Amino acid sequence: MMLLKKWEQLPPEMQTDEVRKYYDILKKKQVSLFFKRMFDIVVSSLLLIILSPVFLVLAIAIKIDSKGPVFYRQERVTQYGKHFRIHKFRTMVQNADKGSQVTVSNDPRITRVGKVIRNCRLDEIAQLIDVMQGTVTLVGVRPESTKYVAEYTPEMMATLLLPAGVTSLASILYKDEAKLLDAAEDTDKVYIERILPAKMYYNLKSIEHFSFWGDVRIMFMTLFAVCGKDYKGDYIEMQKEYETMER
Repeated sequence: MMLLKKWEQLPPEMQTDEVRKYYDILKKKQVSLFFKRMFDIVVSSLLLIILSPVFLVLAIAIKIDSKGPVFYRQERVTQYGKHFRIHKFRTMVQNADKGSQVTVSNDPRITRVGKVIRNCRLDEIAQLIDVMQGTVTLVGVRPESTKYVAEYTPEMMATLLLPAGVTSLASILYKDEAKLLDAAEDTDKVYIERILPAKMYYNLKSIEHFSFWGDVRIMFMTLFAVCGKDYKGDYIEMQKEYETMER
């Protein structure tokens, strides 16, 4: 359910002054949240039907290429800190998540078919199942593993006011995140100390300036990004745009 719970019903760790600012903003946008959920249901239903042949081809290719299940089902965190098992097409060897939970670009755990799937961003389309179930929304903060949610600052907890998402502005700007981690000796440390805070800046701003039509815009930006458009050069302008809104 997309609509917000009453403040008193939020988990205790979310009932803080840092989260309250974002809660009050979203509370005034209940109509937009309702249409956001309706949009999720309609679009995910249509895409699951249209992409069903792609699902079948990917499933066969993954099973032929390596041992293991078709879907990768790691535990992630969504709205109000609820845990769920995400659906993603498996692109790595079985039990790969026993190591680091962030991936570099030339990660040896990635399978041959998995490399192609990742390059085309096709592993993410399985999350349409999660969108239909309501644990994930089309546009929202990417679902983190419990390991990284444990590192959230009090303000970052505000991102759990809404369901986790398939795509977001931060995801678009950091779509080559794996390459940023290539040179890191300790990928988890670099992710937690540098990349996570940088992405959270945009995640929190997206909640602060949330609108239904803003989500639609992110959907189109995601499509263009998958087709090759690079938005890195635009992030400074986006930051200025946010700063202007705050004045």
